[in-house]
Amino acid sequence: MLSGLPVLLTALTADACFGYPAWLFARIRHPVTWIGRMIAALEQRLNDPARSASVRRSRGVATLAATVGAVALVAAGIEAAFRIALGGWAFLPVGLLAGSLIAQRSLHDHVARVAEGLDRSLAEGRAAVAHIVGRDPQSLDEPAVARAAIESLAENFSDGVVAPAFYTALAGLAGGAAYKAVNTADSMVGHRTPRHEAYGWAAARLDDGINLPASRLSAGLLVLAAAIVPGCSATGAARAVLRDARRHRSPNAGWPEAAMAGALSLRLAGPRTYGGVTVPDHWMGDGTPAATPGDIRRALSVYRIACLLQAGLWALLLTILAV
Repeated sequence: MLSGLPVLLTALTADACFGYPAWLFARIRHPVTWIGRMIAALEQRLNDPARSASVRRSRGVATLAATVGAVALVAAGIEAAFRIALGGWAFLPVGLLAGSLIAQRSLHDHVARVAEGLDRSLAEGRAAVAHIVGRDPQSLDEPAVARAAIESLAENFSDGVVAPAFYTALAGLAGGAAYKAVNTADSMVGHRTPRHEAYGWAAARLDDGINLPASRLSAGLLVLAAAIVPGCSATGAARAVLRDARRHRSPNAGWPEAAMAGALSLRLAGPRTYGGVTVPDHWMGDGTPAATPGDIRRALSVYRIACLLQAGLWALLLTILAV
């Protein structure tokens, strides 16, 4: 239990300091892109629209099992090889590899670019936010662009930072890699569309399930961070979580989004437009919807403190277990 803590703390440190280097991405891409290629190849071969929904659902289950199993097996093999070669020092190279599965720095930088873009023009803000959200950027005014960036920061803090950290802590590199495989499958095929509703059923359901602990933990970290960041409200964050989180259309996204909304005295979520279709949803928080670039920067301050709190929590657990 929690055997991956040394690996995780190395991963969190490496990602916070360096992120995933652009030169490395240019040469070998990113582990998530490798996983995505596998999922895409299997989906192209197995998701035949002429088949019945039950057959496509069964094939989706098989695809997910094969993808997660293969990814976890490769990751476990890599970690085992390092342990054989380096013994007790294996956590250092394994942690560096695991850092590629955690998006602390890249998420921060992508959201910061939205604030910087809005400082220059609405068009640049829309262009920047299009890299991190799926909604139609041209339909967004400045407050909506700012809200979209803050919502993405909150939601991805849970499934891009806290969740892979949680499963890396539990099972090392294999745990973090398996989580990313499920999350990537959900992002690619877990949609309620005619093509993917049956085939992506397993990916969507499993992703919802494995993100339950991380979404609650991320909300708690954001509430604690709001108590530290000047001008933010931990009380407001906690109140919004307790009142609004379960009203979100996602069983998980509402927790960090509600916490961030309450912390900043904003209203987040609400109806959104994807592909020309407006998707109804409840508002999180009871503040103003008129978010600004300054609110994005306040959200980033809360996010940075929450990341530090997360690292401190895992370090404390490692210390306790080592005694």
